[in-house]
Amino acid sequence: MNPVKIAVLVSGGGTNLQALIDAQKAGIIKNGEITLVVSSSPTAYALERAKNAGIETAVADKHAYENRSDFEKALIASLEEKGIELIVLAGFMYILSPEFIAHYKERMINVHPSLIPSFCGDGFYGLRVHEAALAYGVKVTGATVHFVNEITDGGKIIMQKAVEIQEGDTPETLQKRVMQEAEWIILPQAVEKVSKDIINGGTI
Repeated sequence: MNPVKIAVLVSGGGTNLQALIDAQKAGIIKNGEITLVVSSSPTAYALERAKNAGIETAVADKHAYENRSDFEKALIASLEEKGIELIVLAGFMYILSPEFIAHYKERMINVHPSLIPSFCGDGFYGLRVHEAALAYGVKVTGATVHFVNEITDGGKIIMQKAVEIQEGDTPETLQKRVMQEAEWIILPQAVEKVSKDIINGGTI
């Protein structure tokens, strides 16, 4: 059985993409293969990471289209051209429409830097998530990998991993530790799990 063809959608530095590339090389991801990296920005360093790993890249710049519908149609066309079966959102700074999400129902996953349902939903991204966790005074945070649905961070949870908050943590130090101790671990594991489920008949 051929591995599931995976597209990773990015917008920035691509640290989560690098974790996936490393996991694929290490054999953690066996049932899937990253065959395409799509960036919403032509200057994203994630594109360099993909090229260095020999992975095909594409740029889907929303500013090049008159409206969201045209942008998403072009994005779907590029994904379908490559036979993509699973989409991983890895710092993709663009809210996809319900129509796009329905097109890839339970075939699109996202990593969020908190233990959903805490500190998630509209407006919770990047450092804002960690600022909110510290402001609230929680003692444990973490990361969640979930399916994408029409509710921001509202899809079915696939995996979670906790990270303890330490004395003196800043949003920046907490962000780094959540990535290292949770995101970079469970995102590849979740990609492997979902890829295996797709191969076994799509029963996720």
